Amino acid sequence: MRPTQTCSGSVAAQPDLVPPAQKLAQLVAELEPFDDPQERLAFIVDRAKRIPPLPAGDRLDAHRVPGCVSIVWLIGAMRDGRCEFRSDADSPVVRGLLALLCEFFSGLSPAEIAASAVDPLAAVGVIQHLSPTRRHGLASARAAIRDFAQTAN
Repeated sequence: MRPTQTCSGSVAAQPDLVPPAQKLAQLVAELEPFDDPQERLAFIVDRAKRIPPLPAGDRLDAHRVPGCVSIVWLIGAMRDGRCEFRSDADSPVVRGLLALLCEFFSGLSPAEIAASAVDPLAAVGVIQHLSPTRRHGLASARAAIRDFAQTAN
């Protein structure tokens, strides 16, 4: 059986599970060199280009996130008691931001996600520079991640 691909790569290739606080600190440190919010966002978008798009078979209405202006697909799965998420979007900016959300929450247990009030997009300083419609759509994606975790818990 081949490992399932997530936004951050293969879960099987991540032997050391990182606690949410440490994941957040790593993410903040990775984006800290970018003082300008637009440069930070450009880095996030460029980083997501390395992630293969979802196959056509996964781009189903059942995987669409309601409340997003862009077309957004989000797929949650469980592997070895941990959540993993894959996503795609028709907008490069939204795709990048979703990839960051998937990377952050993949590998966490359902209980860790359900208990977390952390918004990694706010923590890295990009959410406040987005339009209200983008913020609303990304909040819907974050809610879908939390809903998946609560259902899986």
